[in-house]
Amino acid sequence: MTAKRIRIIGGGLAGPEAALQAAKRGCEVDLYEMRPTRSTEAHQTSDFAELVCSNSLKSESENTAPWLLKQEMRQAGSILLAEADATAVPAGHALAVDRVEFSKRVAERIAAEPRIRVHREEVTSLDEQATDTLTILASGPLTSPALAAELQRLTGSDHLAFYDSISPIVDATSIDMSKVYFAARYDKGTADYINCPFTKEEYDRFMDALTTAEAVESKDWEKFPVTGTPEKLQYFEGCLPIEETARRGRDTLRFGPMKPVGLTDPKTGRWPYAAVQLRQENLRADSYNLVGFQNHLKYGEQNRVLKLIPGLENATFLRYGQIHRNTYIHAPSLLTETLQLKAHPRIMIAGQLSGVEGYTESIASGMLAGIYAAAIANGNAPQPAPRLSANGSLTHYITHAETKKFQPANITFDLLPPLEEDLRKKIRDKKERHKIQCDRALAAWNEWLGSSR
Repeated sequence: MTAKRIRIIGGGLAGPEAALQAAKRGCEVDLYEMRPTRSTEAHQTSDFAELVCSNSLKSESENTAPWLLKQEMRQAGSILLAEADATAVPAGHALAVDRVEFSKRVAERIAAEPRIRVHREEVTSLDEQATDTLTILASGPLTSPALAAELQRLTGSDHLAFYDSISPIVDATSIDMSKVYFAARYDKGTADYINCPFTKEEYDRFMDALTTAEAVESKDWEKFPVTGTPEKLQYFEGCLPIEETARRGRDTLRFGPMKPVGLTDPKTGRWPYAAVQLRQENLRADSYNLVGFQNHLKYGEQNRVLKLIPGLENATFLRYGQIHRNTYIHAPSLLTETLQLKAHPRIMIAGQLSGVEGYTESIASGMLAGIYAAAIANGNAPQPAPRLSANGSLTHYITHAETKKFQPANITFDLLPPLEEDLRKKIRDKKERHKIQCDRALAAWNEWLGSSR
Protein backbone atom coordinates (compact mmCIF):
# COMPACT_ATOMS: atom_id res chain seq x y z
CA MET A 1 0.00 0.00 0.00
CA THR A 2 1.45 3.36 -1.04
CA ALA A 3 0.15 6.92 -0.73
CA LYS A 4 1.14 10.07 -2.57
CA ARG A 5 0.52 12.42 0.36
CA ILE A 6 0.14 12.20 4.11
CA ARG A 7 -2.68 14.18 5.69
CA ILE A 8 -2.24 14.91 9.39
CA ILE A 9 -5.10 16.33 11.44
CA GLY A 10 -4.14 18.10 14.66
CA GLY A 11 -1.51 20.68 15.59
CA GLY A 12 -0.99 19.69 19.23
CA LEU A 13 1.97 17.48 20.10
CA ALA A 14 1.49 14.24 18.14
CA GLY A 15 0.52 15.93 14.87
CA PRO A 16 3.53 18.23 14.43
CA GLU A 17 5.91 15.46 15.50
CA ALA A 18 4.36 13.06 12.97
CA ALA A 19 4.51 15.73 10.27
CA LEU A 20 8.15 16.53 10.88
CA GLN A 21 9.12 12.85 11.01
CA ALA A 22 7.33 12.07 7.76
CA ALA A 23 8.73 15.14 5.98
CA LYS A 24 12.23 14.25 7.14
CA ARG A 25 11.76 10.92 5.36
CA GLY A 26 10.88 12.57 2.07
CA CYS A 27 7.07 12.63 2.31
CA GLU A 28 4.76 15.49 1.31
CA VAL A 29 2.57 16.42 4.27
CA ASP A 30 -0.64 18.44 4.73
CA LEU A 31 -0.95 19.47 8.38
CA TYR A 32 -4.42 20.61 9.48
CA GLU A 33 -5.18 22.59 12.65
CA MET A 34 -8.64 24.07 13.28
CA ARG A 35 -7.46 26.79 15.66
CA PRO A 36 -7.97 29.78 15.43
CA THR A 37 -10.91 29.16 13.06
CA ARG A 38 -12.42 27.01 15.81
CA SER A 39 -10.96 26.85 19.30
CA THR A 40 -11.47 24.32 22.10
CA GLU A 41 -12.67 24.58 25.68
CA ALA A 42 -9.13 24.32 27.09
CA HIS A 43 -6.72 25.89 24.60
CA GLN A 44 -5.78 29.54 25.06
CA THR A 45 -3.86 30.07 21.81
CA SER A 46 -3.75 28.84 18.23
CA ASP A 47 -0.08 27.85 18.59
CA PHE A 48 1.30 24.51 17.55
CA ALA A 49 2.25 22.23 20.46
CA GLU A 50 0.44 24.28 23.10
CA LEU A 51 0.88 22.66 26.52
CA VAL A 52 -2.59 22.91 28.04
CA CYS A 53 -2.17 21.43 31.51
CA SER A 54 1.26 21.61 33.16
CA ASN A 55 4.62 22.39 31.57
CA SER A 56 6.32 19.18 32.72
CA LEU A 57 7.43 16.27 30.56
CA LYS A 58 8.14 14.24 33.69
CA SER A 59 11.20 12.65 35.21
CA GLU A 60 14.72 12.82 33.87
CA SER A 61 16.05 10.59 36.64
CA GLU A 62 18.11 7.81 35.09
CA ASN A 63 16.48 4.39 34.77
CA THR A 64 12.95 5.61 35.41
CA ALA A 65 10.20 4.77 32.93
CA PRO A 66 9.66 8.40 31.74
CA TRP A 67 13.44 8.79 31.31
CA LEU A 68 13.58 5.59 29.28
CA LEU A 69 10.81 6.75 26.94
CA LYS A 70 12.59 10.06 26.38
CA GLN A 71 15.96 8.39 25.84
CA GLU A 72 14.46 6.22 23.12
CA MET A 73 12.87 9.28 21.54
CA ARG A 74 16.14 11.19 21.59
CA GLN A 75 17.93 8.30 19.93
CA ALA A 76 15.22 8.17 17.27
CA GLY A 77 15.54 11.89 16.60
CA SER A 78 12.27 13.18 18.08
CA ILE A 79 12.09 16.80 16.97
CA LEU A 80 9.64 18.07 19.57
CA LEU A 81 11.65 16.48 22.37
CA ALA A 82 14.76 18.22 21.06
CA GLU A 83 12.87 21.52 21.26
CA ALA A 84 11.71 20.64 24.78
CA ASP A 85 15.34 20.08 25.78
CA ALA A 86 16.25 23.43 24.20
CA THR A 87 13.58 25.33 26.15
CA ALA A 88 13.94 23.56 29.51
CA VAL A 89 13.42 25.47 32.74
CA PRO A 90 14.69 24.42 36.19
CA ALA A 91 12.49 21.62 37.57
CA GLY A 92 14.70 19.38 39.68
CA HIS A 93 14.68 15.85 38.29
CA ALA A 94 11.96 16.65 35.74
CA LEU A 95 12.03 18.07 32.23
CA ALA A 96 9.82 21.17 32.26
CA VAL A 97 9.70 23.74 29.49
CA ASP A 98 8.92 27.37 28.80
CA ARG A 99 5.53 26.85 27.12
CA VAL A 100 5.64 29.93 24.88
CA GLU A 101 9.21 29.40 23.71
CA PHE A 102 8.57 25.70 23.13
CA SER A 103 5.55 26.36 20.90
CA LYS A 104 7.41 29.11 19.06
CA ARG A 105 10.32 26.82 18.23
CA VAL A 106 8.01 24.01 17.07
CA ALA A 107 6.23 26.47 14.77
CA GLU A 108 9.60 27.58 13.37
CA ARG A 109 10.57 23.97 12.65
CA ILE A 110 7.30 23.41 10.77
CA ALA A 111 7.64 26.66 8.82
CA ALA A 112 11.19 25.75 7.83
CA GLU A 113 10.16 22.38 6.39
CA PRO A 114 9.25 22.83 2.68
CA ARG A 115 7.47 19.45 2.52
CA ILE A 116 4.86 20.52 5.11
CA ARG A 117 1.87 22.57 4.01
CA VAL A 118 -0.19 24.02 6.88
CA HIS A 119 -3.98 24.36 6.65
CA ARG A 120 -5.83 26.40 9.28
CA GLU A 121 -9.26 24.86 8.95
CA GLU A 122 -11.50 22.34 10.67
CA VAL A 123 -11.61 18.86 9.19
CA THR A 124 -15.04 17.27 9.52
CA SER A 125 -14.82 14.23 7.27
CA LEU A 126 -12.54 11.22 6.86
CA ASP A 127 -12.41 9.58 3.45
CA GLU A 128 -11.59 5.94 4.20
CA GLN A 129 -11.82 5.11 0.50
CA ALA A 130 -9.06 7.49 -0.65
CA THR A 131 -6.26 5.55 -2.35
CA ASP A 132 -3.77 8.39 -2.81
CA THR A 133 -3.76 9.73 0.76
CA LEU A 134 -2.74 8.35 4.14
CA THR A 135 -4.37 10.10 7.10
CA ILE A 136 -3.01 10.43 10.63
CA LEU A 137 -5.71 11.58 13.01
CA ALA A 138 -4.02 13.35 15.93
CA SER A 139 -6.78 15.78 16.83
CA GLY A 140 -6.36 15.14 20.53
CA PRO A 141 -8.68 14.78 23.50
CA LEU A 142 -10.71 17.82 22.48
CA THR A 143 -11.54 16.62 18.98
CA SER A 144 -14.37 18.74 17.58
CA PRO A 145 -17.87 17.23 17.79
CA ALA A 146 -18.18 16.98 14.01
CA LEU A 147 -14.89 15.13 13.61
CA ALA A 148 -15.62 12.97 16.66
CA ALA A 149 -18.96 11.99 15.14
CA GLU A 150 -17.20 11.17 11.86
CA LEU A 151 -14.69 8.99 13.68
CA GLN A 152 -17.53 7.28 15.50
CA ARG A 153 -19.20 6.58 12.15
CA LEU A 154 -15.96 5.18 10.78
CA THR A 155 -15.09 2.94 13.70
CA GLY A 156 -18.58 1.78 14.57
CA SER A 157 -17.52 2.00 18.18
CA ASP A 158 -18.67 4.26 21.00
CA HIS A 159 -16.12 6.69 22.35
CA LEU A 160 -14.87 6.49 25.88
CA ALA A 161 -14.27 9.67 27.81
CA PHE A 162 -12.60 10.81 31.01
CA TYR A 163 -12.29 14.26 32.46
CA ASP A 164 -8.89 15.91 32.73
CA SER A 165 -7.96 19.09 34.56
CA ILE A 166 -5.56 22.04 34.52
CA SER A 167 -3.45 23.38 37.41
CA PRO A 168 -3.54 27.05 38.49
CA ILE A 169 -0.63 29.42 37.77
CA VAL A 170 0.44 32.16 40.20
CA ASP A 171 2.38 35.40 39.61
CA ALA A 172 5.82 34.91 41.18
CA THR A 173 5.95 38.49 42.51
CA SER A 174 2.82 37.88 44.60
CA ILE A 175 4.29 34.96 46.56
CA ASP A 176 5.29 35.80 50.14
CA MET A 177 8.83 34.44 50.02
CA SER A 178 9.27 34.87 53.78
CA LYS A 179 6.85 31.97 54.33
CA VAL A 180 8.16 29.54 51.68
CA TYR A 181 11.46 27.93 50.80
CA PHE A 182 13.27 26.38 47.85
CA ALA A 183 14.09 22.69 48.26
CA ALA A 184 14.47 19.40 46.44
CA ARG A 185 13.32 16.19 48.10
CA TYR A 186 16.06 14.84 50.34
CA ASP A 187 18.30 17.62 48.90
CA LYS A 188 18.74 15.60 45.71
CA GLY A 189 19.48 17.66 42.61
CA THR A 190 18.93 21.40 42.48
CA ALA A 191 16.38 23.13 44.70
CA ASP A 192 14.08 24.28 41.91
CA TYR A 193 10.68 23.98 43.60
CA ILE A 194 9.12 26.54 45.90
CA ASN A 195 7.62 24.76 48.90
CA CYS A 196 4.71 26.12 50.91
CA PRO A 197 4.82 24.42 54.36
CA PHE A 198 1.70 23.68 56.43
CA THR A 199 1.26 23.14 60.13
CA LYS A 200 -1.47 20.70 61.14
CA GLU A 201 -3.79 23.58 61.98
CA GLU A 202 -3.21 25.23 58.59
CA TYR A 203 -3.74 21.92 56.81
CA ASP A 204 -7.03 21.26 58.65
CA ARG A 205 -8.30 24.73 57.81
CA PHE A 206 -7.33 24.27 54.15
CA MET A 207 -9.01 20.85 53.96
CA ASP A 208 -12.24 22.17 55.47
CA ALA A 209 -12.36 24.94 52.87
CA LEU A 210 -11.40 22.68 49.97
CA THR A 211 -13.89 19.90 50.63
CA THR A 212 -16.81 22.32 51.02
CA ALA A 213 -15.94 24.62 48.09
CA GLU A 214 -18.47 24.98 45.28
CA ALA A 215 -17.64 23.20 42.03
CA VAL A 216 -18.28 24.41 38.51
CA GLU A 217 -21.46 23.03 36.98
CA SER A 218 -20.73 20.71 34.07
CA LYS A 219 -21.25 22.38 30.70
CA ASP A 220 -23.35 21.01 27.87
CA TRP A 221 -20.26 20.03 25.88
CA GLU A 222 -19.24 17.87 28.83
CA LYS A 223 -22.67 16.35 29.36
CA PHE A 224 -23.52 15.80 25.70
CA PRO A 225 -20.18 15.30 23.88
CA VAL A 226 -21.11 13.37 20.73
CA THR A 227 -24.14 11.17 21.15
CA GLY A 228 -26.40 13.68 22.91
CA THR A 229 -26.65 11.39 25.92
CA PRO A 230 -25.50 12.71 29.31
CA GLU A 231 -22.32 11.09 30.60
CA LYS A 232 -21.25 10.34 34.12
CA LEU A 233 -18.08 12.25 34.98
CA GLN A 234 -15.22 9.76 34.83
CA TYR A 235 -11.96 11.28 36.00
CA PHE A 236 -8.62 9.85 34.90
CA GLU A 237 -7.00 8.42 38.05
CA GLY A 238 -3.61 9.93 37.18
CA CYS A 239 -5.03 13.45 37.12
CA LEU A 240 -7.78 13.72 39.72
CA PRO A 241 -9.10 17.16 40.68
CA ILE A 242 -7.61 18.13 44.02
CA GLU A 243 -11.02 18.32 45.69
CA GLU A 244 -11.86 14.78 44.54
CA THR A 245 -8.64 13.50 46.09
CA ALA A 246 -9.37 15.38 49.32
CA ARG A 247 -12.77 13.73 49.66
CA ARG A 248 -11.19 10.27 49.68
CA GLY A 249 -9.76 10.80 53.15
CA ARG A 250 -8.46 13.45 55.53
CA ASP A 251 -4.81 12.55 54.93
CA THR A 252 -5.03 11.61 51.25
CA LEU A 253 -3.42 14.86 50.10
CA ARG A 254 -0.59 14.45 52.63
CA PHE A 255 0.29 11.19 50.91
CA GLY A 256 -0.28 12.62 47.44
CA PRO A 257 0.39 16.07 45.93
CA MET A 258 0.94 17.65 49.37
CA LYS A 259 3.43 15.01 50.53
CA PRO A 260 6.07 16.68 52.74
CA VAL A 261 8.51 13.74 52.75
CA GLY A 262 12.10 14.81 52.14
CA LEU A 263 11.31 18.53 52.11
CA THR A 264 13.23 19.81 55.14
CA ASP A 265 12.15 23.30 56.16
CA PRO A 266 15.32 25.34 56.85
CA LYS A 267 13.50 27.32 59.55
CA THR A 268 12.62 24.26 61.62
CA GLY A 269 15.05 21.61 60.40
CA ARG A 270 12.07 19.27 60.04
CA TRP A 271 9.61 18.19 57.42
CA PRO A 272 6.37 20.21 57.51
CA TYR A 273 3.04 18.56 58.22
CA ALA A 274 2.16 19.01 54.54
CA ALA A 275 3.49 21.05 51.63
CA VAL A 276 2.34 22.49 48.31
CA GLN A 277 5.03 22.64 45.64
CA LEU A 278 5.25 25.38 43.02
CA ARG A 279 7.11 24.68 39.77
CA GLN A 280 8.68 27.35 37.55
CA GLU A 281 6.48 28.00 34.52
CA ASN A 282 8.86 29.79 32.13
CA LEU A 283 12.47 30.86 31.62
CA ARG A 284 11.83 34.31 33.13
CA ALA A 285 10.69 32.63 36.37
CA ASP A 286 7.88 35.18 36.67
CA SER A 287 5.15 32.57 37.15
CA TYR A 288 4.76 29.21 38.91
CA ASN A 289 2.17 26.46 38.66
CA LEU A 290 0.75 24.62 41.66
CA VAL A 291 1.94 21.04 41.18
CA GLY A 292 -0.92 18.54 41.21
CA PHE A 293 -3.54 21.21 41.99
CA GLN A 294 -5.83 20.75 39.02
CA ASN A 295 -9.41 21.32 40.14
CA HIS A 296 -13.01 21.86 39.08
CA LEU A 297 -13.93 24.66 41.47
CA LYS A 298 -15.50 28.00 40.62
CA TYR A 299 -12.91 30.72 40.12
CA GLY A 300 -14.06 32.71 43.14
CA GLU A 301 -13.85 29.60 45.28
CA GLN A 302 -10.35 28.85 43.97
CA ASN A 303 -9.24 32.36 44.86
CA ARG A 304 -10.58 31.91 48.40
CA VAL A 305 -9.31 28.38 49.04
CA LEU A 306 -5.88 28.65 47.40
CA LYS A 307 -5.08 31.79 49.38
CA LEU A 308 -5.15 29.60 52.51
CA ILE A 309 -1.87 28.08 51.27
CA PRO A 310 1.01 29.59 53.32
CA GLY A 311 2.81 32.14 51.18
CA LEU A 312 -0.11 32.60 48.80
CA GLU A 313 -2.30 34.77 51.06
CA ASN A 314 -1.98 37.71 48.65
CA ALA A 315 -1.34 35.71 45.49
CA THR A 316 -2.32 36.90 42.04
CA PHE A 317 -3.49 33.98 39.93
CA LEU A 318 -2.62 34.29 36.25
CA ARG A 319 -4.77 31.26 35.47
CA TYR A 320 -7.20 29.30 37.58
CA GLY A 321 -7.60 25.56 37.39
CA GLN A 322 -10.26 24.16 35.11
CA ILE A 323 -11.53 20.90 33.72
CA HIS A 324 -12.04 19.66 30.19
CA ARG A 325 -13.35 16.53 28.56
CA ASN A 326 -10.88 14.11 26.99
CA THR A 327 -11.93 11.79 24.17
CA TYR A 328 -10.08 8.64 23.15
CA ILE A 329 -10.85 5.62 21.01
CA HIS A 330 -11.13 2.06 22.19
CA ALA A 331 -7.69 1.19 20.84
CA PRO A 332 -7.58 -2.53 21.78
CA SER A 333 -10.44 -3.30 19.42
CA LEU A 334 -9.62 -0.72 16.74
CA LEU A 335 -5.85 -0.28 16.30
CA THR A 336 -2.95 -2.36 15.04
CA GLU A 337 0.52 -2.09 16.55
CA THR A 338 1.44 0.28 13.72
CA LEU A 339 -1.38 2.63 14.83
CA GLN A 340 -3.55 1.85 11.81
CA LEU A 341 -7.28 1.26 12.07
CA LYS A 342 -7.82 -2.45 11.55
CA ALA A 343 -10.83 -1.87 9.33
CA HIS A 344 -9.34 1.12 7.49
CA PRO A 345 -5.53 0.82 7.39
CA ARG A 346 -5.07 4.08 5.46
CA ILE A 347 -6.24 5.93 8.59
CA MET A 348 -3.96 6.05 11.61
CA ILE A 349 -4.61 7.37 15.12
CA ALA A 350 -1.88 9.06 17.20
CA GLY A 351 -1.54 11.01 20.41
CA GLN A 352 -4.03 11.11 23.27
CA LEU A 353 -6.87 10.16 20.95
CA SER A 354 -5.22 6.73 20.66
CA GLY A 355 -5.27 6.13 24.40
CA VAL A 356 -1.84 7.29 25.54
CA GLU A 357 -1.81 9.83 28.36
CA GLY A 358 0.74 12.59 28.87
CA TYR A 359 2.80 15.06 26.88
CA THR A 360 5.82 12.83 26.32
CA GLU A 361 3.66 9.84 25.45
CA SER A 362 1.73 11.91 22.91
CA ILE A 363 4.91 13.11 21.22
CA ALA A 364 6.22 9.53 21.19
CA SER A 365 2.99 8.30 19.60
CA GLY A 366 3.24 11.00 16.93
CA MET A 367 6.86 10.11 16.28
CA LEU A 368 5.96 6.46 15.67
CA ALA A 369 2.98 7.40 13.51
CA GLY A 370 5.19 9.61 11.37
CA ILE A 371 7.77 6.85 10.98
CA TYR A 372 5.13 4.23 10.13
CA ALA A 373 3.28 6.53 7.72
CA ALA A 374 6.50 7.40 5.89
CA ALA A 375 7.30 3.71 5.48
CA ILE A 376 3.86 3.07 3.99
CA ALA A 377 4.04 6.13 1.74
CA ASN A 378 7.41 4.94 0.46
CA GLY A 379 6.01 1.51 -0.38
CA ASN A 380 7.38 -0.39 2.61
CA ALA A 381 5.72 -2.38 5.38
CA PRO A 382 6.07 -0.57 8.73
CA GLN A 383 7.84 -2.53 11.45
CA PRO A 384 6.27 -2.12 14.93
CA ALA A 385 8.49 -0.80 17.71
CA PRO A 386 9.98 -3.68 19.74
CA ARG A 387 7.96 -4.97 22.67
CA LEU A 388 10.98 -4.70 24.98
CA SER A 389 11.20 -0.93 24.44
CA ALA A 390 9.20 1.74 26.27
CA ASN A 391 7.69 2.94 23.00
CA GLY A 392 6.80 -0.60 21.98
CA SER A 393 5.36 -1.44 25.39
CA LEU A 394 3.17 1.66 25.44
CA THR A 395 1.79 0.85 21.99
CA HIS A 396 1.40 -2.81 22.98
CA TYR A 397 -0.68 -1.76 25.98
CA ILE A 398 -3.15 0.40 24.05
CA THR A 399 -3.57 -2.23 21.33
CA HIS A 400 -3.71 -5.32 23.59
CA ALA A 401 -5.23 -4.15 26.89
CA GLU A 402 -8.19 -5.96 28.36
CA THR A 403 -11.05 -4.42 26.43
CA LYS A 404 -13.52 -4.03 29.29
CA LYS A 405 -11.05 -2.20 31.52
CA PHE A 406 -9.21 -0.12 28.95
CA GLN A 407 -8.14 3.29 30.25
CA PRO A 408 -5.47 5.72 28.94
CA ALA A 409 -1.98 5.06 30.26
CA ASN A 410 1.25 6.87 30.99
CA ILE A 411 4.50 4.97 30.55
CA THR A 412 5.34 2.87 33.62
CA PHE A 413 7.50 -0.16 34.26
CA ASP A 414 4.29 -2.17 34.61
CA LEU A 415 3.85 -1.89 30.84
CA LEU A 416 7.30 -3.29 30.07
CA PRO A 417 7.89 -7.07 29.93
CA PRO A 418 8.79 -8.26 33.45
CA LEU A 419 12.13 -9.83 34.23
CA GLU A 420 12.35 -13.61 34.44
CA GLU A 421 11.15 -14.92 37.80
CA ASP A 422 14.52 -16.39 38.76
CA LEU A 423 16.23 -13.08 37.99
CA ARG A 424 13.64 -11.17 40.01
CA LYS A 425 14.28 -13.44 42.98
CA LYS A 426 18.02 -13.05 42.58
CA ILE A 427 17.96 -9.25 42.32
CA ARG A 428 15.99 -7.81 45.22
CA ASP A 429 16.85 -4.16 44.59
CA LYS A 430 14.10 -2.54 42.51
CA LYS A 431 16.44 0.09 41.07
CA GLU A 432 18.77 -2.60 39.80
CA ARG A 433 15.87 -4.47 38.23
CA HIS A 434 14.72 -1.29 36.53
CA LYS A 435 18.23 -0.69 35.21
CA ILE A 436 18.23 -4.13 33.61
CA GLN A 437 14.84 -3.43 32.02
CA CYS A 438 16.13 -0.10 30.70
CA ASP A 439 19.31 -1.66 29.31
CA ARG A 440 17.28 -4.35 27.53
CA ALA A 441 14.84 -1.76 26.20
CA LEU A 442 17.53 0.51 24.79
CA ALA A 443 19.36 -2.41 23.17
CA ALA A 444 16.17 -3.62 21.47
CA TRP A 445 15.27 -0.07 20.48
CA ASN A 446 18.64 0.62 18.87
CA GLU A 447 18.47 -2.64 16.95
CA TRP A 448 14.99 -1.66 15.68
CA LEU A 449 16.20 1.81 14.70
CA GLY A 450 19.04 0.28 12.71
CA SER A 451 16.72 -2.03 10.81
CA SER A 452 13.96 0.51 10.18
CA ARG A 453 16.10 3.26 8.70
